Amino acid sequence: MHTARVSVGRAFQAESSNYYFLLGTTLFLVVLGLVMVLSSSSVDSYTARQGFFGTFAKQGLFALIGVPLMLVISRLPMRFWKRWGWLALAGGAGLQLIVLFTPLGVEVGGNLNWLSVGGINMQPSELIKLGLVIWLGVILAKKQRYLHLWGHLAIPVVPVAGAGVLLVMLGGDLGTVMIMAGLIFGALFFAGIKLRMLAVPLIIGSAAIVVIAFSSASRVSRIGSFLSSECSDYADSCWQTQHGLFALAAGGFFGVGLGNSKAKWSWLPAADNDFIFAIIGEELGMIGALVVIALFVALAVAFLRIVRSSNDMFSKVVAGSVMVWIISQAFVNIAVVLGLIPVLGVPLPLISSGGSALITTLIGIGVVLSIARQQTTPVGDDDDELVLPGAPRRAPWVRR
Repeated sequence: MHTARVSVGRAFQAESSNYYFLLGTTLFLVVLGLVMVLSSSSVDSYTARQGFFGTFAKQGLFALIGVPLMLVISRLPMRFWKRWGWLALAGGAGLQLIVLFTPLGVEVGGNLNWLSVGGINMQPSELIKLGLVIWLGVILAKKQRYLHLWGHLAIPVVPVAGAGVLLVMLGGDLGTVMIMAGLIFGALFFAGIKLRMLAVPLIIGSAAIVVIAFSSASRVSRIGSFLSSECSDYADSCWQTQHGLFALAAGGFFGVGLGNSKAKWSWLPAADNDFIFAIIGEELGMIGALVVIALFVALAVAFLRIVRSSNDMFSKVVAGSVMVWIISQAFVNIAVVLGLIPVLGVPLPLISSGGSALITTLIGIGVVLSIARQQTTPVGDDDDELVLPGAPRRAPWVRR
């Protein structure tokens, strides 16, 4: 009877500098996010009869789930995602259909994008984003030789990715739709698609976003306020934008001190979520705000280093599209707080409160960490979980 021996040597293998660069930056952002969620949510949490630590405790629980999950996922081989990654896209699409067409869907801020089951709320659109990243990596890698042909590029990318975006679009979440569109174009870009082939889809997508933007009265009001030379309606459409700028101005260069924000005393809506960057600027000042921006720049550099070190299409597309997902979302969130674009309901990745966003973002980073780890993994280690006695051995520690 044959016996099997589990190879455990790679569990103690030294990882690459890219792996630790990405991991360290991610963990720093998560810890900073927990600190700022505690500070920014304490007042609203107390007034909601959850105690000062109610929101922070939930976010801490999500972090305790997400970080170990990220580390476990970073140990999974690429063949796992190539075989089963599409389930995330299918599951997210199924849950989004439940949101749209059953009473379990919950509308927040005019967007029907939340699923409530047993007192637990989640955003299926976050799972769709994760599923699209992996699915696009698999499909584009399989069609690598034919990506110069429009027909092979359009099928099945356009119907499948377009259906995912459409499901979120039907819920009215313009911010998430924009991030998903950017993610898809990012995947195509890192797959080496010629820019002229992306021109027509880009024009069509931009037109669709404009239509969505003007399909809601609340969005039209926010856009009109943004475009006006003076926004004096502090009690309605300009309230959140103006008080976000007030918070940033109050922080000055060094800030008012951690926990000393005045805006969080019910003056600034979504202080622990969409506008948490304003609280960072108020409490930690320009220095703290610049540190946050620098951390996201470092995150982008870590992703780009992994993309450059990747030799296969799947790794390039997945790492590149995850980078576009996280960095573009951070850019949109910060731009909203700074008043550079109209208000969109987009959280600051890894920092804002919200379990669905935090866990799915950490899973996405875990997949990229898996790519970085396997850039220094011995050939065969991602394919051979078990080593049978007498089986031929491959040359050890061959760098790919």
